[in-house]
Amino acid sequence: MKKTTTSFYDILGISSATICLVHCLIFPILTLLPLGISHNPIVDLIFASIGLFAIFKIIKKSALLVSAILVVSMSLIWISILSDLLFEIHLDLIYYGGIGMIVGHLINYNLHKTNH
Repeated sequence: MKKTTTSFYDILGISSATICLVHCLIFPILTLLPLGISHNPIVDLIFASIGLFAIFKIIKKSALLVSAILVVSMSLIWISILSDLLFEIHLDLIYYGGIGMIVGHLINYNLHKTNH
């Protein structure tokens, strides 16, 4: 049962981080088109909240390396989102955090797959 639960949270984290990263990479291109779309950091906050939920469930049962990667990556994402919300400053830390989240979840998923 633990394998299924952990795999579920890893898949949730991988999916959320991937969708967030694609959103962060493609959205600036969409703002160049005259579609009337403006950046809304609340969307980033929703992705980060889903990722934070998955991380809380995973770090209790994962290796120190995986926990460190996930916590540092999530910190980078939250710093970027909060700077955008509070100061309207867009930091590129969100890209590195998104990549770190994907890598951390993939490592954790592979570790659980090989251990069970």
